[in-house]
Amino acid sequence: MIFVNIDSGANSMENKGALPQIFLLENFPMKPDRSEESYRVRVEAASKARHRPHPKHEANGDEQRYAQAHYAMSFTKGLKHHDVLGVVEDPSHFEAFRGCINEGFAEPFTSRVYVPTDEPRRKWEAPTAGVVYDLEGPDAQAVTMQPAPRLCSDELTFEMAEVYELALLRDVPLTSFDSGGGACQADLQASIDRLNALPYAKAGFPNRPRKADDTAKIDRQTAFRGSSVNVEIGPYVSQFLWIGNDESHKETKADKCHEISDGFISYGAQEINQRVPVAKPDEDFMQTWQEWLRVQNGYDVNKCTPGQTLDCNRRFICTPRDLATYVHFDALYQAYLNAALILLKMETPFDPAFAKLSGMRNMYGPGDTDGIAQNAGGFALWGGPHILTLVTEVATRALKAVRFQKFNTHLRLRPEALAGRISRVEGLEAEFPSICGHLSKMRKDLDQTLEKIHGHNRPDAALPNGNFLLPMAFQEGSPMHPTYGAGHAAVAGACTTILEGILRHRCCSRRQCRD
Repeated sequence: MIFVNIDSGANSMENKGALPQIFLLENFPMKPDRSEESYRVRVEAASKARHRPHPKHEANGDEQRYAQAHYAMSFTKGLKHHDVLGVVEDPSHFEAFRGCINEGFAEPFTSRVYVPTDEPRRKWEAPTAGVVYDLEGPDAQAVTMQPAPRLCSDELTFEMAEVYELALLRDVPLTSFDSGGGACQADLQASIDRLNALPYAKAGFPNRPRKADDTAKIDRQTAFRGSSVNVEIGPYVSQFLWIGNDESHKETKADKCHEISDGFISYGAQEINQRVPVAKPDEDFMQTWQEWLRVQNGYDVNKCTPGQTLDCNRRFICTPRDLATYVHFDALYQAYLNAALILLKMETPFDPAFAKLSGMRNMYGPGDTDGIAQNAGGFALWGGPHILTLVTEVATRALKAVRFQKFNTHLRLRPEALAGRISRVEGLEAEFPSICGHLSKMRKDLDQTLEKIHGHNRPDAALPNGNFLLPMAFQEGSPMHPTYGAGHAAVAGACTTILEGILRHRCCSRRQCRD
């Protein structure tokens, strides 16, 4: 091996222009037996992973608490549901489904779980992913989440209200969600007022918090943003969903290249257009009981009737419906891969530690004010290809971890299913005393929101006590996996952690950092 001696003074002010001293580094030779050294490194890494504490995974108990109510608070989408009550028709079907999840093999979901087969079906999405083993990163079961809110909690009522209200605001411009305001402010403010009137908000959001203003209330700048650090700052939509790369310097007489605001991302010699197809406004699905029931039974309704109406024209994301279209078709890690491409093209500086490893950072001797540009740089290691690979690779780790939470731990029903329970309160509580009036209380607390939902949905004679089904942006409703935790959110956290760890993200470009 060779070593550049930066202590020799070769690059000090007195020796400007002199070459650095180079000599063989005898103390750190290449290991003669690479296989043994590789084995030692891997065993050491495995030992460290083994001694990390594995958390205890706890659910909220609703699965057991409402087992006698045909598992009314558990994920049953894809099983056969009761035509009138909407819960799983035979509890043994759910129990077989639960047993297959715990065993961790794909075939039993077909051979041992009864499902209706009179129409084309959708498949459950990776219910066994949480039990596989990885050789890199934390084990899928080495991370956990707190239990989801119970049926009898004000927190669950508030969560359901947020989902209902955002469905009503699906076509409101996202500019209205900022403190500066925009069109349809009155609709958004009315939703916020209904949320602030709920018991969980009045109690100050005691469990999972929400961002609030100085009066401890949600406002337009904080509504529907969650509680992450600094999430209330700036516009609702990230700039990385809008901007592209600056190619204006390549402009020629024959071809005008794109600017940042044009929204085209350089992907090698190709381009990624940040615009999305325009979904038809006011077009919502699963607004009648029969539509809802077919979806819960797992039928692939998109193979039977046309689904979401998309305009061939495209636009930048500007409404919640546009965001729904984006996540309906995205490659899951797509937004973060695009962000990485944008940042790398902008020459965003690496974090100093990674910059040193990659060769992007100059070398400095003791007392030197001028560094030496390194001759070796990153590519396969600590360079662009490495970063892009990590951003996508970590998505699979996050998905496996969150799949264990979704299927093996919480198995929580989707909001669309809970909306079905709310629409059938009278029948469910008469048939299943174990529900103890909790659904009735939820419906009473949500009466202002549900009045708006009933007015929004299409009339349905099958729901004489009120149509409180959740209006969905897609004909098939939610994906075929439980709701908690959120897959997109888990991937977002993992991918942005990689970007924040490697890139010095508080600087926009190497030039700005230097200036």
